[in-house]
Amino acid sequence: MLIGHYIAKLTEKNRAALPKKFREEIGDSAIIARWYEGCLVIVSNKSWSDLLNKLTGKTDLITLPVRDTDRFILGSAFEIETDNQGRFVVPKVLIDYAKITHDIVFVGLMNRIEVWDMEIWQKREDLVAKNSVDMVEELSRQRNLGVKKSGE
Repeated sequence: MLIGHYIAKLTEKNRAALPKKFREEIGDSAIIARWYEGCLVIVSNKSWSDLLNKLTGKTDLITLPVRDTDRFILGSAFEIETDNQGRFVVPKVLIDYAKITHDIVFVGLMNRIEVWDMEIWQKREDLVAKNSVDMVEELSRQRNLGVKKSGE
């Protein structure tokens, strides 16, 4: 299980070291891609298809939201391999998308890892903490009323 967060540095050669606890879970190769709220996502090869199916349901490729989600995520996806120290190259296009400068944060979220620029992560974390009660209440309301998530 991928949990917790770890701070790392992006080198001049666009390399970062995946935390050991995350490497043990994901293995030596994975997929990195654009994700939501301006961060990146790293997913193990074995979990990649499951994640995509959860997002789009793959029920109807004719619908624009499914095609656009595929374009957004699959169109930006790269396979990564870690060396014996867990280092991997972050593609420049993804660094630019996530506005990563030097300090980065790896955030474990059960079956995936989000990768954030440290400054952007701190702002996001502050926002989430500030709105946490409202978010829990909204999620509870949706579950109790059977409200579908947006896009369903």
